[in-house]
Parts: sequence; structure tokens; C-alpha cells
Amino acid sequence: MAVYRYCPQCTTELVVRELDGRTRQVCPACGFIHYENPVPAAGCLVERDGQVLMVQRRYPPYAEAWTLPAGFVEWDETPEQAAVRETREETGLVVESTGLFGVFPWHQEFHDGQAHDNGLLVLYRARVAGGELQAGDDAQDVAWYPVGGLPDDIGFGSHRAALALVRSFKGE
Repeated sequence: MAVYRYCPQCTTELVVRELDGRTRQVCPACGFIHYENPVPAAGCLVERDGQVLMVQRRYPPYAEAWTLPAGFVEWDETPEQAAVRETREETGLVVESTGLFGVFPWHQEFHDGQAHDNGLLVLYRARVAGGELQAGDDAQDVAWYPVGGLPDDIGFGSHRAALALVRSFKGE
């Protein structure tokens, strides 16, 4: 549970109570309830000739680790739009979504001594429609990897779960 000390609405000290079958922080003065809802992220699984498009992260968390092209969904876009946008920003490639691949949760991952939000990775299959492969400003490198020869250092449990599913489909 996230630990807030004071209510963001009235500044009264929060208390912990059982509510809706869960332990939650609530404000005894104004009734504010702190819900820990997952943060939505979206990305693309881009495959070509038995290879998967991967991004090497430039910044923490998981700096230098490899991930699928993905990022957080903005308030004014759908997860599918976010997935296509993030792929373009991180890889230089313009992609077209060909459908939903899966939804992969993550829960309070710890890396470099820091906790990261709970969230959902909405992952779409996509095909390259244009652009030029190049690392974006938040990527250190981009590369195609064979499904059976993915890098050892995959950042984020949700990405590892998605790639394990891809490998299982391919019999790897």
C-alpha cells in the first residue's frame, strides 16, 4: 500500500481502514479514499522474420536493460494510439497495430532500490509501415533479436512475461 500521511483534499491525517474487502487509507474528516489503481502503459510487439524489435533503455529504471517499445498512456489517447506513438518515439519506426496481443500486469517492481507503480502493460502486435530504425531520445539502442536469442537483461516483469509467451508460441 502506498503510504500517504495526509489527505490531498483537506490535509487531515489519513487512517487505515478495511473498506470494500481491502485495507485502504481514508480521511476521517472529508471521506477521501486513496485507491491504488494501476497505471496504464502500452507497447508494441513488432516481429519480422522471426525477430522481435527491442529497445535498450537509456534512463532508470532498468537503464541499459532491453524492453519492448512501450510507455505510459497519455490522458488524451487510447492504449493503441499510445503503443504506436511510443514505438515511433523509441525506435524511429512507424508501425500499424494488427491487434491486441495481451495485457500484462506489474506490481510494485523493485529495481535499483526503488519501488515502481503498479500497472498494466497493454501490448499490441504491430507491423512496420515506414520510418527508419534509430534509437529515440530515451533509448540507448534499438535492435532486432531472434525470438530464441533475446538479450538476458530484459527490464520489467511485464515485458519478461510477454516475451515468455512469445517464446512459448514459437516453441522456444
